Amino acid sequence: MTGEHPENPAGTDIPAHDVEITGALIRSLLAEQHPDLADLELRRVANGWDNVVYRLGDELAVRLPRRASAHQLLINEVRWLPFLAPRLPLPIPAVVRRGRPVAGYPYHWAVVPWFDGVSAASRTAAERDGYAADLGRFLRALHVPAPADAPRNPVRGVALATRASAFDQRLSAAVLPVDGPWREIFQAGLDATPYQGPPLWLHGDPHPHNLVVAPDSGPARIAAVADFGDITAGDPASDLAVSWLHFTAAGREAFRAELRHDDGTWIRARGWAVHYALLMALLPVGDPLHEVGVHALHDLRDGA
Repeated sequence: MTGEHPENPAGTDIPAHDVEITGALIRSLLAEQHPDLADLELRRVANGWDNVVYRLGDELAVRLPRRASAHQLLINEVRWLPFLAPRLPLPIPAVVRRGRPVAGYPYHWAVVPWFDGVSAASRTAAERDGYAADLGRFLRALHVPAPADAPRNPVRGVALATRASAFDQRLSAAVLPVDGPWREIFQAGLDATPYQGPPLWLHGDPHPHNLVVAPDSGPARIAAVADFGDITAGDPASDLAVSWLHFTAAGREAFRAELRHDDGTWIRARGWAVHYALLMALLPVGDPLHEVGVHALHDLRDGA
């Protein structure tokens, strides 16, 4: 598994593609640019919002942007993940081969490691508590000052106020699966002490569906942290918010114990958490992130 959404399991509309990506296209790209890989078995495994993913043999996968807006995201991963990977305590899909645009396919593409496992979104929050400390240590290692040329993301690592309009529109237009003090939680995040430190490296989107875990029952263990398409630098609160998406109160306590942030950061993170939780809970039932969002709303409502 490489962290992409499964192929539209709930009938969720995904953005239209700019280019049709087929096994035959990938074979031709590999034959031209990486001929030593061209004869490995190809199996399509994901058609995400941004990328199509094919498993390549037993140990690799090919990720190809399916639309123009995803192209720069992949370029960011190609550039920065090999730099970050040796500094992190868990595996990430650092690019092992690069692909260039050619006639018939206009974008850069990449060959990355394949990680066996399932999405952490398929496990319960109580089971996900098993990796709470590990994810905390991972983010502690990742959240260090980033260079001036690190990628910038308009919706991650920024001031929570920049998401206020989107939050209000979503809250006003939706029939929510869980009632709660959502505006108050978001407002508390807006009123919290603003971030004043240097921009830190951020994953950008470390929710449960972007973690690969073993499929066994019982406490979950992380096999890899995937999908760095939203990699950026800024306020760590937007990454920390996912602790409400992943864990129960006990897991969040273990997660938080691995990190060194003041109360203002966690209040901002809680504001981000209700923003994410509403977005996910409003996805169709059956989408891997719907239940993640509903779980987070229950915990946020109950003050857990």
